[in-house]
Amino acid sequence: MKQVIGLAVMAVALVAAAPADVVGAPGRPEAMVALDAGRKPAEVLAHSLIRPGARVMDLMAGQGYYTELLARHVGPKGKVFAIEPVNYMEDAKTAQAWADLKKRNANVELVVGAPGDTPMPDKLDAAFYHLTYHDLYWQSEKFKYPRTDVDAYNARLFAALKPGGVAIIIDHYGVPGMDSRAQADKTHRIDADVVKADMTRAGFRFAGSVPILEMAGDDPAKLVFDPSLRGKTNRFYYRFVKP
Repeated sequence: MKQVIGLAVMAVALVAAAPADVVGAPGRPEAMVALDAGRKPAEVLAHSLIRPGARVMDLMAGQGYYTELLARHVGPKGKVFAIEPVNYMEDAKTAQAWADLKKRNANVELVVGAPGDTPMPDKLDAAFYHLTYHDLYWQSEKFKYPRTDVDAYNARLFAALKPGGVAIIIDHYGVPGMDSRAQADKTHRIDADVVKADMTRAGFRFAGSVPILEMAGDDPAKLVFDPSLRGKTNRFYYRFVKP
């Protein structure tokens, strides 16, 4: 009888940890919930290879859309490090959003600084890039965002991840063969093959793509913030594992 009860408790725990329940649980801001239809977060988390208890880095997390979902997903025994450039935090609305998010999620640590200049958390189980990998090729004096040495950054990422650790990269499909820095500046996209080459060069093994965010009708030469495309771009979802 005790064994049966134990199995029942385990089953409830597994259901409670399911990505759909993580996304659907109350407490998230309405503005974030409104983005779910286009971003498909339950499916994204289900395919992420990220497990409860994991230490995860969320790069350039905006106002914390995925930071909060990852924090719920990894649970109280896990931790999420959100990396935010300085200029993001100079916006009062964003700063308040982070203050509120941290009150709701005790397992979130906010790290302010540009990716190439900021110390990377160690002993990571996962790194998560939601529409931000292309920003490693971006730079802007206006937005106080310095140039990143992409290979040096990825070498640091490889060192920070535990063996078996995963890097999840979701980004907008760009024009194949276009210079990555020019493309990041002009449209905030990236050639998907560049991402594969970068990560392979750093020592990662490609662990498959997930087609759930691919979308017909997108023009890879258009700016992702174009009103006709925003939230409707064709996006790739790649997984890479540290051997």
